[in-house]
Parts: sequence; C-alpha cells; structure tokens
Amino acid sequence: MDGSHDTRSLTSPRPDRWLALRRWFDSGDATAPVPEGSPDRIDWLRVLPFIGLHAACLGVLWVGFSWFALSVALALYALRMFAITAFYHRYFSHKAFRTSRPVQFAFALLGASAVQRGPLWWAAHHRHHHRHSDTAQDLHSPVTRGFFWSHVGWFLSERGFHTDHRAIRDLARYPELRWLDRYDIVVPVALAAGLYFLGSWLERAYPALQTNGPQLLVWGFFVSTVALFHVTFTINSLAHRWGSRRFATRDNSRNNWLLALLTFGEGWHNNHHHYPGSARQGFRWWEIDLTYYGLRLLALLGLVRDLRPVPAAVLGSRRERA
Repeated sequence: MDGSHDTRSLTSPRPDRWLALRRWFDSGDATAPVPEGSPDRIDWLRVLPFIGLHAACLGVLWVGFSWFALSVALALYALRMFAITAFYHRYFSHKAFRTSRPVQFAFALLGASAVQRGPLWWAAHHRHHHRHSDTAQDLHSPVTRGFFWSHVGWFLSERGFHTDHRAIRDLARYPELRWLDRYDIVVPVALAAGLYFLGSWLERAYPALQTNGPQLLVWGFFVSTVALFHVTFTINSLAHRWGSRRFATRDNSRNNWLLALLTFGEGWHNNHHHYPGSARQGFRWWEIDLTYYGLRLLALLGLVRDLRPVPAAVLGSRRERA
C-alpha cells in the first residue's frame, strides 16, 4: 500500500471512514506527509480498537479470578515491558547496545505484542521527542500540551499515526522490521488467540488451575496490556512533571523512583535525557534499573553485546539541584 490515500481531504467522510477501518489491520508505510488542516484531530473510528481494549478489561467481572491467570498477566507484563524498554527504547531508538539480526527481530515481535505499534514507528517518534523535548515541536510534552494529550492523545491523532522514515533509515533497511511495522496488529492478535486456546486446554487438562479460555484472555491479554500501556506512557506524561532533577537538561525531564520501579528503570528520566546513549538509565548503584540488569544477563548469554556505559565525565557535568 502506498501513502497516496493519506492526501485525501479530511472533510471527505467516506474515504476517511474506509481509511480508518483499513488502518485497524494495515498501517501502511505511513510515509506520506501529515494532512494539512487538522493534524491533531483524533480519528475516533480508527481508535475504536484501542477503546475496546480498555472496555474488555471489564470482562474480569464475568470470567472471575484465578492465581494462575494473574500470574500469566504479571509474567506477560514483565516480558513485554522488558521488550519495550530494552529493545524498542534503548536499542531501536538509541542504539545503546548491539545484537544479532535474529535477536533483534525476536524482541521486535515481543515488543509488538504490547500493542504499542511497530518498532520503526516507536523509534521515529522517540527520536523526534529527544530532538525537540518539551518544545512546541514535541508531540507529547505535558509542559506544552497537558496531561491527557501527552499520555494518550498524541498517538490517537493524525500526526501521531505517521512515521517519519527519515528518522529511522538505519532500521528501515530491514524488510522484516518494515513488515512488522506495517502489520503490527498480527502479533497481539496471535497472542490473544494463543492465550484463549491455552486457557481452554488447561481447563480440560489441569482443572486444578481453575482457569479457562475467556479468563486467560481477559487477564493475560487485556488487563496485562492495558496496565503495561499506561505505565509505559507515564514516562511521557508524568516523568516530565514530577520528580527530581540531577542534571540541568534543556527540557523538564525528572527522575522518579516509583516510575522507575514500575517501568524497569525508565523512570530515571532526567538521567536518560542527560545521556540518552547509555544502556543504563539508573546511573547510581541505588537507582534500580531492572532493564539494565536484564541486558547484562543477555550479554552473559551472548545474545547482546557492547552495552554502552555512562562515561565518568557525564556523571559530574551540568548538575542541577533537585
């Protein structure tokens, strides 16, 4: 699919309707210019699946609770959080370490299961954020646009949907990543289906677990995914508002220990904006960075290499009081 349809008038309801529906399954190459007129308009038809994802969490009232379902939800939260923070963020966005092409794609698949679009889209927007952090050009700054927009509004907009391929030429040369970025919905759908069938099988084979297909689908996919999503995006909406500032960066980035725990180290956000290229965001030993510990383990296993450290000179430069 080329991007020509994106130039249609925003006032033409029928083409927009079909375009919105098509984007549920096929995001296209997203290389066309952002339509003029209403680039920050939220296309509610396109984002209906996102709304449905949240509504499906109410299914817990019907499917009930089991410790097994909760364990699966927590495990998938942790695995996908690591994929987002270690690979979507520190690897694809910042090249903070190196890895092989198969490992790159494996973690791109796991990251796509978090329903946060594909790795090219994610990295392009994040690189743009670092170039323009907390300025009028920053698409998700709470300083310039407020909490709701910085948390969810920006990626629901027409502008937020598009991918600036000029920002990720190094990644776009991989056809498997381009395919995943275009059809990113395939992975979460496969995960949801797998959880349903696993739960149905466990209901028959291991009834002592007290789970079933609908329960594992609701807890393992919907609840876990929504929790993962909102915790991840608190770094956009909260980590530029609340916390301490060790370094005098050009933006309003903050270190927040609670967000760091929930996001496996991403909450050391002022550290990160001071030196984005490091594989470690908790610069001090007491700053817990679970993602970095996981990367160290992968390095010991030979799956990643060349983790970029924080230079000693960086730690003492441009200090600012909390």
